[in-house]
Amino acid sequence: MSWRTLFGEDKTPKICGECNENFSPVTGEICEICGRPFAFLEAEYRVENLCFDCKRWEDEHWSGSLDQNRSLYRYTDFAKDIMAKFKFRGDYVLAEIFAEDLCQALQAYQYDYIVPIPLSEERLYERGFNQAEALISTAGFKPTHLLSRVHTEKQSKKSRSERIHIEQVFKLETELNLNSKTILLIDDIYTTGSTLRHAAKLLKENGAAKVYSFTLAR
Repeated sequence: MSWRTLFGEDKTPKICGECNENFSPVTGEICEICGRPFAFLEAEYRVENLCFDCKRWEDEHWSGSLDQNRSLYRYTDFAKDIMAKFKFRGDYVLAEIFAEDLCQALQAYQYDYIVPIPLSEERLYERGFNQAEALISTAGFKPTHLLSRVHTEKQSKKSRSERIHIEQVFKLETELNLNSKTILLIDDIYTTGSTLRHAAKLLKENGAAKVYSFTLAR
């Protein structure tokens, strides 16, 4: 709190300086598809401008499904703890600490619809809110709901192989014409990219021209 804040010239910060410094922004050279920072990746897991994960995704079935992902922060132990409080323990107000950075980052995108990755009805009941929708709304944007989700076991409990080889978990739930549209998907965490690629693939099969994604953490 400062005199400028008190007299209305500054916004009251939503997070203290110490906690803010504990977030690690994604910076430097990154994978051109998923946004993974190369500084924390061994050279053997890089193939030119792609990380090895994205190189493996670009096969005959998944190639071109997700055009690009970008993320605000690296998924450090601190970020993991904050995300757990927000996502699993229902601390909705924590969405506000990301709002300013998220709003600024999303200004760089041109899109027709900004779409939260949906939860199944069971998971929504369990958590009380959709964390992706909360991020969009708190940052001052209007979400468009294009997809619904089939209930499955929590992604966090699955191995990498299980995440990649799951069947399609989304259904298209809209009468909007998606032909030649650009979609921006929002989610909390990019882990293997399976969730986002499943959503992107379905949207492209229904006419979308480009599908980008943005997540809080990578």
